[in-house]
Amino acid sequence: MTDHRYSFRRVTADDADLLMRWQSNPHVRAWWEPRGPYSAEELADRRVLRQIVTCEGRPFAFMQDYTVHGWEDHHFASLPEGSRGIDQYIGAPDMLGIGHGPRFIRARMQALFEAGAPVIATDPHPDNARAIRVYSTLGFTQLGPPRQTPWGLILPMVAKA
Repeated sequence: MTDHRYSFRRVTADDADLLMRWQSNPHVRAWWEPRGPYSAEELADRRVLRQIVTCEGRPFAFMQDYTVHGWEDHHFASLPEGSRGIDQYIGAPDMLGIGHGPRFIRARMQALFEAGAPVIATDPHPDNARAIRVYSTLGFTQLGPPRQTPWGLILPMVAKA
């Protein structure tokens, strides 16, 4: 069942200040490298869909999904064609720990599966127990041991349609 409180819209250049503010929060910095605004080229990259997540109209989180076959030697390249990877964070501190993460992730997973993704992959840091717990409750299972990638140390996890 879709949770209609959550909506997703494409990140635009106008979101730069919001994303920078969210990335300055300690709970985001613990797991995400700070970065400057996305360039026009990055925002136009068809391999990645970057979105602002809103709850009842209030922006509170960032989420991206991407084709796992869009980069040479990606750590999820062995997954079936059409598989998607996901990453996200809740930027607004007052929205943490009250159940929004699992609900908006589930909503996006449902949309990806309905669009034909056979597998959804994610790669939290192995020490990020909160994220791993959330992913596990959403049906993700570990796909091998932690490993080093160009994007850092990850715990590969997958959920199947």
